[in-house]
Amino acid sequence: MDHNQDRLALPVGTTLDRFIMRKQEDFPYATGELSQLLRDIALAAKIVNREINRSGLIDITGAYGQQNVQGEEQQKLDVIANIRFIRALRNGGEVCTVISEEDEDMIQTGKNQGKYVVAIDPLDGSSNIDVNVSIGTIFSIYRRQSAIGQEGTQEDCLQKGVHQVAAGYVIYGSSTMLVYTTGNGVNGFTYEASLGEFFLSHPNITTPPSGNIYSINEGSANSFPEGVKQFVQYCKDSSFSARYIGSLVADFHRNLLKGGIYIYPATAKNTNGKLRLMYECNALAFIVEQAGGKASNGQKRLMEIEPTSLHQRCPLYIGSTELVDKAESFLSPEPAEAVAAREA
Repeated sequence: MDHNQDRLALPVGTTLDRFIMRKQEDFPYATGELSQLLRDIALAAKIVNREINRSGLIDITGAYGQQNVQGEEQQKLDVIANIRFIRALRNGGEVCTVISEEDEDMIQTGKNQGKYVVAIDPLDGSSNIDVNVSIGTIFSIYRRQSAIGQEGTQEDCLQKGVHQVAAGYVIYGSSTMLVYTTGNGVNGFTYEASLGEFFLSHPNITTPPSGNIYSINEGSANSFPEGVKQFVQYCKDSSFSARYIGSLVADFHRNLLKGGIYIYPATAKNTNGKLRLMYECNALAFIVEQAGGKASNGQKRLMEIEPTSLHQRCPLYIGSTELVDKAESFLSPEPAEAVAAREA
């Protein structure tokens, strides 16, 4: 075939499935199960993407009328996404147990031969659907610790972030992207709807060591720890840009690519922070570290935190290494009682 013919049919790129297959040798212990699990997550993401894209047409936006275990009002698409991902993980057969931000207890899949447990936030930022703002899915994958053949245990689910074997997120925005790591760098895939495939679009993502973006909800500034107030003032004095979408995945994704820091600190209302360690923080910490960045609870490496409950919350300082280091330099240990007393 000559060059003119080549130009008539340019390559479309590397699909997610093909990329995963090429990387299977990175996991000699997995013999294909982890690869299949990642495909199951990608399939569910395609289905959720479809539901989101037609949400304004079939009355699945807005509140569902119930609260989740966090005491937050569920949106209809929260429920739909939760069902879709759990169903895909159950049908895939590689996962023995799932924990979801939307469910109080562990979900046993009935696949007791499965080698993995998954922690998932099925639809982060779902209240932004009604105004067409980017939202996302966040997931963590761990190898089970209990014996194969029995139901997964709470100990399987409550592992430190350093024990993740894979983590990722899907961002549903102007384009839909799946970004994940298996501990060998970070790669991003963009969904091509006409072909129904994710294609490698952002290979070997590295985050800048510094940046000039800070992302924090300054509406709660009066109840921030003093060190956070000082860091925010430092950002303003340094002519940083304030960028806060209100969807964690969207804010994180932007900062990952452009450089910056995202902060959700402890406040008077949420003395342990608001974000969930198992469903949000650990996954993004794994990704940002693999991309050359840093994640902290303000005092220590976030992935070293010992989880004690499924829905444990923690403060989050994540992004470019120099900015996270700078933020930590403004912070000092502060008892929870002192945080709660700030507005008393």
